[in-house]
Amino acid sequence: MKPLARYAALNDYVALGQSLGLDPARLLREAGLDPASLSMQDRWVPASAVTELLEHSAAESGREDFGLLLAERRRLSNLGPLGLVIREEPDVRSALELMVRHQHAYNEALYIRLTERNGIASVRLRLDTGERRSTRQATELAIGATHGILRGFLGANWQPAETTFTHPAPRDRTTHRRLFGPQVKFDHEFTGMTLYTTDLDTPNPMSDPLLRPYAQQLLDSVSTTAETAVRDRVQELVELLLPTGRCSADQVARSLGVDRRTVHRRLADEGCTYSEILDTTRIDLARRAVGNPGRSFTEIAGMLGFSSPAGFTRWFRGQYGCSPTQWRRDASKDAAHEGNR
Repeated sequence: MKPLARYAALNDYVALGQSLGLDPARLLREAGLDPASLSMQDRWVPASAVTELLEHSAAESGREDFGLLLAERRRLSNLGPLGLVIREEPDVRSALELMVRHQHAYNEALYIRLTERNGIASVRLRLDTGERRSTRQATELAIGATHGILRGFLGANWQPAETTFTHPAPRDRTTHRRLFGPQVKFDHEFTGMTLYTTDLDTPNPMSDPLLRPYAQQLLDSVSTTAETAVRDRVQELVELLLPTGRCSADQVARSLGVDRRTVHRRLADEGCTYSEILDTTRIDLARRAVGNPGRSFTEIAGMLGFSSPAGFTRWFRGQYGCSPTQWRRDASKDAAHEGNR
């Protein structure tokens, strides 16, 4: 199946886009992403959609360094529980090794490899989104974010011995040199950073040995395996595709990089069906949306993938035994009654 990435990969995308004169909401929708879901940092979306968004944003803004500008806004907190554990590792090497070990917890398309030899360490990085398209911006975002994490441990003035990219050089290398120093090469055999092993030996000043076991327990309490349940992937895609009017088993299968029968078979192995996921997702979204008086029923019908408000009303009546209007009216009365208590 095609790899997924978390919305956390786009943290601060809206602010950066607006500062460069872009329309972030439009670009998100054109990439098949939901602007309203950006606040749900742990939600999985196709990594190819994130890659497409970054490439279009760079093209429209005229900033070939768009990925690096976004990377500069990264913090350890963007990694969620993993960031908390990394912060408590005793030295840079163990922190970096932990990040490499759990890299698929936040981006399944990202592959990082750390090697050491003769006093030199190499951090090599590549992206595989399952599609043949440019990953220049997403790659620079990833290496820029990794560089920022290392700087957090090694100091604001630290720079790698060398930084390399497989893609061609931009017209303006100012941002690259400001972040990575003068030793930046393009059209190289690999994308990555070269540093000294003595950098990896550097103690982590943020580490608290007494907190480390608790941080590890936190990481163990969440799923950090590369294999995400197919049911979870399908549910994320259903929520993503419903407002586009393109939510179907075939479209979900294409987004996952497999055929429809494979999706049905894998869901059956997990004890569910596509129809069940579609219905439960619609029911949950409908309940929340209808309860919001600020949303029109025409808007809600479109959000849930119905071609007309009448179709949505029939479906809603079949689920709840009343019309959306009646349900909203009753919910409003209940809320008023609770408020007067």
